[in-house]
Amino acid sequence: MLSGLTLDQMRTFVTVAESGSFRSGAARLSRVQSAVSHAIANLEAELGVALFDRSGHRPTLTPEGQALLANARDILLRVDAMRARARSIGEGVELELSLTVDTLFPIAAVGTALSEMRIAYPAVSIRLAVEPLGGPIAALVEKRSALAILVGEDFRDPRISLEAITSIEQVAVVSSKHPLALRPHGAVIGLPDLADHLQIVLSDPTPLSEGRSFGVLSPQTCRVGSQDTKHAMILAGLGWGRLPLWQVERDIHENRLVRLETNALGRKGQLTTEVYFAHRLDEPLGPAAQAFRRALLQALSQ
Repeated sequence: MLSGLTLDQMRTFVTVAESGSFRSGAARLSRVQSAVSHAIANLEAELGVALFDRSGHRPTLTPEGQALLANARDILLRVDAMRARARSIGEGVELELSLTVDTLFPIAAVGTALSEMRIAYPAVSIRLAVEPLGGPIAALVEKRSALAILVGEDFRDPRISLEAITSIEQVAVVSSKHPLALRPHGAVIGLPDLADHLQIVLSDPTPLSEGRSFGVLSPQTCRVGSQDTKHAMILAGLGWGRLPLWQVERDIHENRLVRLETNALGRKGQLTTEVYFAHRLDEPLGPAAQAFRRALLQALSQ
């Protein structure tokens, strides 16, 4: 039985191993050396193995000590995490931050903001989803997420609080090898020209857009379930479509994609859309959610 093991013994063991000597370990723990030696001796007796070889000038870890050091570190890490979570619960901090992000929004900015939030609230776990069209607002309405980032004004609900935080530029693009990209320079691309070619469009995972169509101009469509798939299909030359500028800027610069400068898709084929930070009105933002919001606004301002 190892019922006599204490966290103090394990913390002393790890400190001595990391500092290289009983004297240095005692100084780091602000204890006298004899107390540190006694704690290590009791731990060795409880475990039934020698953790340190004391035959040399400095104590060195035995093979058994080396093997058990990883266990001790893991136990202390879990205990510290438990204490941090208990402290957070006492302060009203969320146990989990759930977030659904519109597929048009750059997910790297979300990652940056979440990393900043975790510095202040390391015990908060994260549940992140990326969904198109009605997905983010449906996640709030159905209480699958506490927060959402919405792009555009197509989906609203009186139960949802919206805060405009930035805008997204969407551009109409096609593969550089597509017939629309091979038209004579300066040739006007009108709605009939676009309708002659397959349009790649996103499918809504929710029923919110049932009976409605957003930006679909061609009777020929290929409906896909994710923005990455849409991007890949346009790159492959299957058809044309709108994509966020942040996603295709490099493709355009390196001539893999060509912008369709047609006023049928906004001025010069470009559309500016508002982005909103959203949450339910009946669920005020907790400390971690507020920290995430601040970090996101900071990331977007840089």
